[in-house]
Amino acid sequence: MEPHTVIANPAVIDVLFTLLPGSLILDWAGPAEALRIANRHLVLQGQSPRFHMRFAGPTAQMPSSVGAQLAGLEPLPPYTFARPTWVVVVGQPGEAIDVQVPEVQALLHWLRGLRLQAGRVELVTVCAGSVLAAHAGLLAGRRATSHHQHLEELARAEPRCDVVANRVFVEDGAVFSSAGVTTGIDLFLHRISAVCGAPLAAQVAQAMVVALRRGPHDPEFSPFLAYRNHMHAALHRVQDAVSQAPQSAWSVPRMAEVAHTSPRHLTRLFIEHADIAPLQYLRRIRLAVAQAALQAGRNVTQAAETAGFSSDTQLRRAWHQFGLDGTPAART
Repeated sequence: MEPHTVIANPAVIDVLFTLLPGSLILDWAGPAEALRIANRHLVLQGQSPRFHMRFAGPTAQMPSSVGAQLAGLEPLPPYTFARPTWVVVVGQPGEAIDVQVPEVQALLHWLRGLRLQAGRVELVTVCAGSVLAAHAGLLAGRRATSHHQHLEELARAEPRCDVVANRVFVEDGAVFSSAGVTTGIDLFLHRISAVCGAPLAAQVAQAMVVALRRGPHDPEFSPFLAYRNHMHAALHRVQDAVSQAPQSAWSVPRMAEVAHTSPRHLTRLFIEHADIAPLQYLRRIRLAVAQAALQAGRNVTQAAETAGFSSDTQLRRAWHQFGLDGTPAART
């Protein structure tokens, strides 16, 4: 196999969807739409797109799971990935994967040549895509999940895989696996958040009218993603503005100006749709920014200033108000 080359442009990520005849269309179309919307929001914010999507398969034309014909697919590429690459493997209809089909054999042969490395070449599976990855030998010694109907099949395909049940998705180094169908969107929202930030992932979820769900290693929702499972456009507009500039001198009247409503009505909207008061939401967002600053090595005073708190004391009060363990100083 050809060696992997050095990454030339780490700012852009190639997302390579590998498709087979009958590939479940929602397994790949949902995540692809999430990436497209993420790119659009980045451009609207004056940034460059981060995701370059490619669609490849053993043949240039094939039917999808719903019968629509896919055409113009590129061949499975050489292993000379010049940029960070996510290789996406998706599910097939039926109770089990037929690995004797020539196209499946061709994809498995190509997958066996991958050399996975976190941050460089990573594997993302949706639904029974993890079964294909297992047959290719990519899940030995890994933790992974699949659709509940395919969990036993996954364990048989790779006995050395730690098969995890009842999870939306699972991360293990350079391998990311999701339970299937709509959970592929959950996984890609999680990955968008890691690359572009939680506020942008929340905007993508809002655009897709998708309820954000907790990830495998997140004991609680990110504050940027919590309080967003509603469809009130004006309230989302305020939450976007606060999340993007939490250090600003926010007040309820200023938030109300963003929403084009009265301060009193905005407070009602927050309580009704987000189940939190406006200034409490602001403090929660600022607290998340301060936590990130502390984890990055800032001291308490620097973290408070970065997040928009007026003093160390105000940061400590918010810390205890939201029931965080320990003290801010203990996190430095």
